[in-house]
Amino acid sequence: MHPFAQFRKECEELCGENARFLEEPKEHADLALPCFRLGRNPVEIAKQLEKDLQSRIKKDSLVKDVEASGPYINFFIDNKKFSHIVIQQVLNEKEKYGSQPRMKEKIMIEYAHPNTHKAFHVGHVRNICIGEALCRLLEKSGYKVIRANYQGDIGPHVAKCLWGLQNLGMSQEKNKGLFLGDVYAAANARMEGNPQLESEIQKISSALYRRSDKKLLQLWKKTRKWSLDYFGSIYKDFGAKFDHLYFESEVFEEGIRMARELLEKGVAEMSEGAIIADLKKQGLGVCVILKSDDDPLYSTKDLGLVKKQFSEYKPDKIIHVVGSEQRLYFQQMFKIFGFINPDWESKNYHLSYELVMLQTGKISSRAGSVVTYEHLIEEGTEKAVEEIKERGISEEKAAKDIALAAVKYAMLKRDTDRTITFDWSEVLNFEGDTGPYLQYTYARALSILRKSKRKPKAAPLFTELEFDLAKKLAMFPEIIEKSARDLKPNYVANYLYDLATLFNKFYHETRVVGTKEEETRLALVAATAHVLKNGMEILGIKALEKM
Repeated sequence: MHPFAQFRKECEELCGENARFLEEPKEHADLALPCFRLGRNPVEIAKQLEKDLQSRIKKDSLVKDVEASGPYINFFIDNKKFSHIVIQQVLNEKEKYGSQPRMKEKIMIEYAHPNTHKAFHVGHVRNICIGEALCRLLEKSGYKVIRANYQGDIGPHVAKCLWGLQNLGMSQEKNKGLFLGDVYAAANARMEGNPQLESEIQKISSALYRRSDKKLLQLWKKTRKWSLDYFGSIYKDFGAKFDHLYFESEVFEEGIRMARELLEKGVAEMSEGAIIADLKKQGLGVCVILKSDDDPLYSTKDLGLVKKQFSEYKPDKIIHVVGSEQRLYFQQMFKIFGFINPDWESKNYHLSYELVMLQTGKISSRAGSVVTYEHLIEEGTEKAVEEIKERGISEEKAAKDIALAAVKYAMLKRDTDRTITFDWSEVLNFEGDTGPYLQYTYARALSILRKSKRKPKAAPLFTELEFDLAKKLAMFPEIIEKSARDLKPNYVANYLYDLATLFNKFYHETRVVGTKEEETRLALVAATAHVLKNGMEILGIKALEKM
C-alpha cells in the first residue's frame, strides 16, 4: 500500500462509519471530514469529535494531528515520517512505482485504425496518442491489455485511389504511403460533381469485394502493402506495438452472413432491398447493415469484426477509440451486437474524442484540407532545432524526440471531450504546460544528481517545500488508479505538469549540492526523476537525460 493510501486508511479507521464523508481539500489540511451530515450543528459536532479523535491517534500513525475548523475536522500528515516513507518507496520501486498488482481482467483497446490508400493525418495522431496512453495506463494498473488496430483496407476510398493510379498519371514519390494519399486526394477532387466517375469507382469497389478482377487485386495488394509499411514507420514513433492488426477485407464476408442471419431471425428487416435494423424504439433511428446490391457497409464489417475479436481473445471489455462524430453509430452497433449476444453490447465501449484544429497558416498542407503526420512532425522538428539553438542546448539530435513530446503531450493534456487548437509556439514552450517542459525538468533533475559525488539517502525532510514535493510524489499511484478507472490520461499529464512546476520551484529556492542535507535532498531529486520518467512513459514521451 502506498503511503497516502495508508494515511487515508488510518483516517478512515478513526472516523468509523463517517469515513465515507472524507474528502481531499484544496488547502488547509491533507484530508477533511465535513460534519454537515452528522447533525444539526456541524460546528459543535466538529468540536466534540476533535478530542475523541486526537485521543485515538496511535504512536506509529501517519496521522500527526486532528483539528476542528468550523464545521470541518481536518487531518494532518506527520510530514517527516510520511516524506521518509514516500522517498524510500519510490527509490526502492523505481520504474514499478505506481504499478498495481496483476489482475485477471483482459481489455482490448482498438485504436489508430487509419484507412489504407489515404494519408495518416493529424486526427489519427490524437487517436494513436490516446489509445497508446490508455494501453500503458491500464497495463500499469494491472490489466492484461490487447492492442488492436482495425484498418480500412477495402471500400470506396480504396477504389478512388486505385482509379487515380490507373488514370491520373501522377509521378510516384519516394514515400509511397504519402503518394497514395496524394492520389486519393486528387481522385476525390476529380470525382466531385461527376456521376459517371462515381459509377466507375463503385464498379471498382464492387470488383474488389467480389475478387473478380485479378489485375485489380494485384494492384490492391501491392499498394495496400505500401500503406501498411508507411503506417508501420509511424507506429514506431508512438511506441505502438499492436498485438493484432484487423482489416475490413478479412471480416466483411462474415459480416454479410451475420446481417442475413439477423434478417432471418426477424431482428433486422428489408427496406428498399437493403437490410436494416429499426432502432427507433430505442431512440437510435435506423441503421442500414447491408446495401441492396449486397456490398458491405461499415456496419456490415463491424458485425464480422466483433465476432472475430470475441472468438479470438474473449476480452472482458473492448474500448473503441474513435472520434465523437461516430457516437450515434456506435450506440446503434452496440445495440445490434446485443441482439446477437447480450455480452457483446455490455462489453463494448466507445471512447470518443473531439477534433484537432490547427492555427491558420501555421502548418501548410499538401493535400488540400488534410495535414499529414509527416508535415506536422517535420515542422515540429525544425522548430525544435531552432529552440535548441536559441537555448544553447547541444543535443540537437534530440530535436525529433522533443517535437514528438510536444505533440503527444498536447494531444493528451486536454480531456478527450475538448477540441484541441494546435499551435507550435505553445506546445514547444520549454517553460509552459508542455511535453518539452517535462523533458527539461527531468534532465535538470539528472544534472543535479550528476554534479554530486554523494549518494541519495532517504531520510526525514525539513522544509515545507520539500514536504510539498514529497506529498506530490505520494499522489502518483492514486493518479494512475483514478486515470485508469475514468479512462482519462489527461489526469496523468496534468499531474506531471504540477509535479514539474513544484520541482522547479524547489530547484530555484533550495540548494542541494554542498549542503549538510545533500544526501537527503538528492534522494528527493532522484525520487522526483523516477516519477517524472514513469509518468512520461505512460504518455509515450521519451525522458531525455540531457537537454
